[in-house]
Amino acid sequence: LPVHRRPRIAILATGDALVAPGSSLAPGQIILSNVFALTALARSEGAETIDLGIARDTLESTTDGIRRARNSGADVLVTTGGASVGDHDLVQAALKAEGTDMAFWKIALRPGKPMMHGKLGPMRVLGLPGNPVSSYICAYLFLVPLIRALSGRTQIDHVFEQATLGRELPANDQRQDYLRARLDASGDGLPIATSVGAQDSSLVANLAAAQALIVRPPFVPAAPAGSTCTILRLPN
Repeated sequence: LPVHRRPRIAILATGDALVAPGSSLAPGQIILSNVFALTALARSEGAETIDLGIARDTLESTTDGIRRARNSGADVLVTTGGASVGDHDLVQAALKAEGTDMAFWKIALRPGKPMMHGKLGPMRVLGLPGNPVSSYICAYLFLVPLIRALSGRTQIDHVFEQATLGRELPANDQRQDYLRARLDASGDGLPIATSVGAQDSSLVANLAAAQALIVRPPFVPAAPAGSTCTILRLPN
């Protein structure tokens, strides 16, 4: 009977603005949430998780987190935040300083444009955006299949389905969209997928209310209500 060790996923949050749940918020601070969502997602796929805590907005703190991931024997380091181009976005610089072979940075995806991927020795690295919706959707699209592959499963890729649009959608630009949507039953067998409204990547409540993602390829024209669309169901 072939068996595989559970993949070890180390998760490193970054940013001076982050504080633990239950803390009093000072001006400019937000409650840490991404780590809990990513931990639950990884564990639901059978992985073990390692919480590396919060790296502060210094190169030294971020580098220390990366080194602790290597020393922990992690198969995958997942960072969240610090992936864009601001003065405090230090993850890419820290990864390169440690010798990471970067495969890509920035993809034509919404939400999640600043995502990055590379390898640091045998450890794979997935750098996710800090906005909670972007972080979760990128992890669902990229981390989940990686965990499945490392687990030796035969079914790795997500299964896409057809649905009927419940609301008109405008033409798309150069990025592939993953729109949060609710699903309702219909009489013809196909579910009705209706976008949940505002798609801003900070709106966690809209993600919690969604059962699926409507997939909109780049440059597709406007789609009327009642037309067929492609969906990807979210975890229950």
